[in-house]
Amino acid sequence: MARDPSPAPEERQRDADRSQNTILAAARDEFAEHGLGGARMDRIAERAGLNKRLIYYYFDDKEKLFQAVLEQVYRDIRNEEQALKLQELEPVQAIRRLLEFTWNYYLAHPEFITLLNSANLHKARHLDTSPRVQELNSPLIETLAAVLERGRKDGTFRGGVDPVQLYVSIAGLAYFYMSNVHTLSSIFGRDLMAPKARSERLSHMTDVILGYLLRS
Repeated sequence: MARDPSPAPEERQRDADRSQNTILAAARDEFAEHGLGGARMDRIAERAGLNKRLIYYYFDDKEKLFQAVLEQVYRDIRNEEQALKLQELEPVQAIRRLLEFTWNYYLAHPEFITLLNSANLHKARHLDTSPRVQELNSPLIETLAAVLERGRKDGTFRGGVDPVQLYVSIAGLAYFYMSNVHTLSSIFGRDLMAPKARSERLSHMTDVILGYLLRS
């Protein structure tokens, strides 16, 4: 009896890609829930519905898997930022769009916040040794720099704005709120995740950033 032909290289690659994506999604959830120290490869395999040996085949160990998850979550947010097409918008509109996107992305992806918390707990050593993280993040800074320069040239924005510092401020205004929302809600006696509070936060962020950028 003739044997079935072996899968074509393209099909094998698609299977490998699917397996790796499944592992990364499962690992993202595990690391977000338990942190790097508390995550377990057995649970990741169970979440993925795959043999644990396959995880080690693709990612070597838990440390490399955590690094791959961080690379993937950065790739996800940067891909969505590129889809905003900020370079095609007027400077003020582009900044508003980036602020709104950043805020809503953090709301929709709380795992992003917890993964970054875990990465910082380990002093970003997994990002420092990643060959991909800087190239993933550079296009955003280049785009933001171009938006700022267009705004400077047309007289809308002040000059001398560092795009890295600006992005840190945008991300920080959203990140601190989201990563501390429970303690802040408790100490101030306000539900800071109520729809009205979330809307007020976005308005405040926009006023702060544009108040800094706009030429008076």
